[in-house]
Amino acid sequence: MNFQNALFLKSAVFMNQCPNDNVCEIALLGRSNVGKSSFINCICQNKKLAKTSKTPGKTSLINFYSIDKAIRIVDLPGYGYAKVSKVEKNKWAKMIETFLETRKNLIGVFLILDIRHTSNDDKIMFDWIKNSKYCIVIIATKTDKILKTKLNLIAEDIKREFKLDEDSKLFLVSSKTKVGTDEIKKFIESFCLRNKKF
Repeated sequence: MNFQNALFLKSAVFMNQCPNDNVCEIALLGRSNVGKSSFINCICQNKKLAKTSKTPGKTSLINFYSIDKAIRIVDLPGYGYAKVSKVEKNKWAKMIETFLETRKNLIGVFLILDIRHTSNDDKIMFDWIKNSKYCIVIIATKTDKILKTKLNLIAEDIKREFKLDEDSKLFLVSSKTKVGTDEIKKFIESFCLRNKKF
C-alpha cells in the first residue's frame, strides 16, 4: 500500500453525504488539537493533504481521505475543549455517534492521544471503543515534546491508565520527527488485510 498515493475525497455532515461504495475505512478519534490532521499528513508524506490549525475545533466535518484507492482514513470532528457553542458540540457528538454506530464501511477506530496529557473525554471515547466490536488501537502523538528517557515510562503509564491488555495496540508517534510512522503504516496495512469486509 502506497501511503503517498493519497488524496482528499470529500467532507460530510450527514450520513447520506458519505461515499457510497465498498471501500473499508479506519476512523480517527481524538480531542480537538490533538494532531489528527498532522498525523494524516505525516503518514502520507504530504503537508497539504489535511488542513491543520493551531485553533482547536477547526475540524467540524467528517473528512474522507483515500489511501492508494485501497482504504480510507476518516478524520472525525475533535471532541473536548474546542471553543464552540454547546449546540455545536452536541451536533458534533451526534455526528460522531451516528457515524461510528451505523457506518458499514468502518473496520477500525483508532484513538489519538496527546502523550503529554489525557482527559476524561479520552477515557469516555476509549470505553466506547472497548465496548464496541473494534479492537483497541491507541496512537500517542507529539512524542517529540517528551524527553526520550521518559517515553517508555509514560507509555507504561498510559497502558495502566487505560488498562490495556495484550491484544491492545499502543503506538508512539511524532509527526514532527517521523518517529513511529513506519511502524503504524505497516500496522494499518496488515490490519486492513486482516479485517477487510468487502
